[in-house]
Amino acid sequence: VAARHGAGLVCTHAGGARPRTRPHRVGYDDVMADILRVTCGLAERAAALGVRRDGILIDPGHDFGKNTRHSLEATRRLPEMTATGWPVLVSLSNKDFVGETLDRPVKERLIGTLATTAVSAWLGAQVYRVHEVEETRQVLEMVASIAGHRPPAVARRGLA
Repeated sequence: VAARHGAGLVCTHAGGARPRTRPHRVGYDDVMADILRVTCGLAERAAALGVRRDGILIDPGHDFGKNTRHSLEATRRLPEMTATGWPVLVSLSNKDFVGETLDRPVKERLIGTLATTAVSAWLGAQVYRVHEVEETRQVLEMVASIAGHRPPAVARRGLA
């Protein structure tokens, strides 16, 4: 269907979990190896079926079929995903792994979400699904400026 209509596709790792479930005691020998096997396999299959390669994203699926330690590891190891050549999407807003890491309820996870977004951007993630759009935009612009990919918006201090 995606190929026929020219739509893009997100290939998300869910660790075999059924949608809208909370699997317990999930385990991996190597969580990133599983993420790469599944997402890249789905991406290659989609491309082989005619989905435009430039319309395919891979997503580590933070919290889906993963516990907090798995999601933290997936974040640390994002460069392995970006090395595949597929653009990486992350969906980090208010995730349970942020809440458990900081012991915060959903309504108090913005700072942790933005910190995770900054790290993910630095490590190469390119697409973000977010709830707090303006705050996330500012974080991404700051990361891009620190990395040397974006000039400061203004320079008022007279420095040449």
